[in-house]
Amino acid sequence: MSRPRRRSGPLAALATGALTVATLTSTSAPGHGAAPTVGFEMPFPCAQSWTGTTRSGHSPSPHAIDWNRADDDGLPVVASAPGVVATAVPGGTRGYGRYVVLEHAGGAQTYYAHLSSVSVVKGQSVDQGALLGRVGSTGNSGGPHLHFEQRAGGSVAEPWFHGARFVMGTQASQNCVDVPVAGNFLGDPGAELVVFRRAEKATFEIQRPGLAPKVLRLGTATDQPVVGDWDGDGRLNPGIRSPTTTTFTLKMPSGVQQVVLGAAADVPVSGDWDGDGRWEVGVRRAVDGVFRLRAPDGALTDVPLGDVGDLPVTGDWDGDGDTDLGVYDVASATFTLRRVDDDGLAWLAQVAFGSGDDLPVTGDWDANGRTDLGVWDPSSATFTLRQAPVPSAARAETSSVSFGRRR
Repeated sequence: MSRPRRRSGPLAALATGALTVATLTSTSAPGHGAAPTVGFEMPFPCAQSWTGTTRSGHSPSPHAIDWNRADDDGLPVVASAPGVVATAVPGGTRGYGRYVVLEHAGGAQTYYAHLSSVSVVKGQSVDQGALLGRVGSTGNSGGPHLHFEQRAGGSVAEPWFHGARFVMGTQASQNCVDVPVAGNFLGDPGAELVVFRRAEKATFEIQRPGLAPKVLRLGTATDQPVVGDWDGDGRLNPGIRSPTTTTFTLKMPSGVQQVVLGAAADVPVSGDWDGDGRWEVGVRRAVDGVFRLRAPDGALTDVPLGDVGDLPVTGDWDGDGDTDLGVYDVASATFTLRRVDDDGLAWLAQVAFGSGDDLPVTGDWDANGRTDLGVWDPSSATFTLRQAPVPSAARAETSSVSFGRRR
């Protein structure tokens, strides 16, 4: 393993072992014509070609882009960069119609307008490449298209994609991002590192030290990854959830199972909720931050935890065989972990870990039956893994592994 990244900041004695709280680095917003500090990509799935146009009288600015391609009505629109949903209007009939506004690092914003449908809610944290809605012609629109803006300092800025100033015309989207996952896919004692690679034909890429990654094909660029031991054989299998249809597709050696659950904006989760060896699915409702867990008989249990903008995580924090819940606050880089004791009492612990735009990931790194914490840095494609301290250790150990595709 490579040397772990150094992290700095005040100590927080929040859970077993104190960790360093990472601070967010802020950057100044770009001015007109300046290269943005945010790594924007086109607001469409990987490799799709779209034509961007504007005009001198384009409202609110000729820097705004109208995007089109053949038969584009109803096609997916995705996040140009990671951010928080500042505005989500699912029923607008004037101006921008149905639209979404994302807030990005340094105060930058992106606008996605005239949508036929909206798939996110206000306050929700979304990753780059995540589905926001679908192309439409709502509001003040003469036909199906996506009206798109990059804003800085409240004004529409000159658009940049993939590190280059955009010249109006046809271009292929390079919004081809990896999403971190982990789990025991190969039958080894501990969890393997995995990335879900967004593409027209998406794949799960499973790290095998010294060998090429094992590749499992499932889903498309706008699907949400989810993994679990669907058949109880001790190995994890891939799964995806379509935000549009709210359908889980769970792949096993014996076949495929499908489950419909949740709303378009919800985030999928999975775990062995009852400790019977077979994993089930659930969602964290983005509208109110409530986990909705599905039992094998279809019964649903709601568990509130965290704020709307937190990202869900799951794991067996105490090693009792039941999967527990947690959330990750991106702004403070803090995990909040929930477990239920033998008396049915719920306990919360907080662990500060990560920094900046890291994404959370969990797995049993040391094969001791307890799930550990980790983060993945998109800019360097580096997993930083935390192994919870044992009684003889003063603090948790960390290690870093490079895997996946940098953004």
